[in-house]
Amino acid sequence: MIIMTPILLILLGATEMLQADLLPAEKISLLPPVNFTIKVTGLAQVLLHWEPNPDQEQRNVNLEYQVKINAPKEDDYETRITESSCVTILHQGFSASVRTILQNDHSFLASSWVSAEVHAPPGSPGTSVVNLTCTTNTTADNYSHLRPYQVSLHCTWLVGTDAPEDTQYFLYYRYGSWTEECKEYSKDILERNIACWFPRTFIHSRGRDWLVVLINGSSKHTAIKPFDQLFALHTIDQINPPLNVTAEIEGTRLFIQWEKPVSAFPIHCFDYEVKIHNTKNGYLQIEKMMTNTFISIIDDLSKYDVQVRAAVSSMCREAGLWSEWSQPIYVGNDEQKPLRKWLLFVFMATICLILLILSLICRICHLWTKLFPPIPAPKSNIKDFFVTPNYEKAGSTETETEVIIYIENPGVETLEDSVF
Repeated sequence: MIIMTPILLILLGATEMLQADLLPAEKISLLPPVNFTIKVTGLAQVLLHWEPNPDQEQRNVNLEYQVKINAPKEDDYETRITESSCVTILHQGFSASVRTILQNDHSFLASSWVSAEVHAPPGSPGTSVVNLTCTTNTTADNYSHLRPYQVSLHCTWLVGTDAPEDTQYFLYYRYGSWTEECKEYSKDILERNIACWFPRTFIHSRGRDWLVVLINGSSKHTAIKPFDQLFALHTIDQINPPLNVTAEIEGTRLFIQWEKPVSAFPIHCFDYEVKIHNTKNGYLQIEKMMTNTFISIIDDLSKYDVQVRAAVSSMCREAGLWSEWSQPIYVGNDEQKPLRKWLLFVFMATICLILLILSLICRICHLWTKLFPPIPAPKSNIKDFFVTPNYEKAGSTETETEVIIYIENPGVETLEDSVF
């Protein structure tokens, strides 16, 4: 009996704790919030606000609220406060619901939903822009110490398929609390705005806020439907290529170095890719690394072009775009081609000179005749017919000299007799 007493006390305490958890859930009736409103506070930004139900029975419990986004994209979350800010596109309208909830480890209670909405802005279908794309780029600002880097913004779009010819579009962007209207547009042949350029913006390249872009329009013939879009910076930030890329060859080792791109991110926030192309055999080598140096074993009888590109590492922000490749650096044995051509020319000239000297020596010393004497040809009887005797008398001695002349006419054999 003494042993059973502590066990009974433990079971009794656990039962009371369980009842304490269940009683509020069983006896409290949850009422929905009141005065639920949705207010547009900026480009693609709304504020959801509600109040607790004044008829809600008050007890020592912590009430929470569940918020559900119905459109344009479904989402839900929980909060203890009575308002919530949401960044979302609004050209399709926006609707949300909220309810009161009470939950613990053993139970879950919820009130009914209350809803509110923001209607889609007016406009004729097919008149809003399509294919909106934007990119950002960072440049160094040598005139400002507070912001040594400036971020530019460039956006392009296509005219709506059903937009009248007199349609004109206007672009705005918002980043954080800053909103700015475009001043520099590019136009199509009908003088309609189809691109916008901000050389300087309030965008922080290392920031994590959404970039909001809104394009509305006007026309004398119909209402132009506005269009807004959200951009995550890491998906549109065009990183600059690495700076001061150098490449040197020592024997069969290729040494490559570079500097980090122009960017607000520090040097440890970059990944790199090195591309080495052998122009002799077309072999392509691409290596990924986190340092700004690379050493490779190469063929010292080939020529190479070297390029490097960069991207912000996932350690500093979400993975994004790679930069363009740096300008190619050419290294290798082909740089010695002029010297090799000169040596080849000298070698060939020397060979020709030696052959010329040997030819002269043979001609002067009749070495060719001595080494290869002519073989006498057999006497032809036919040629005897082409012999013409020539007699000359010289002086008073009346000596006769016989001159025999052989006449040969190639191709045709004729007989000519001449007596002198």
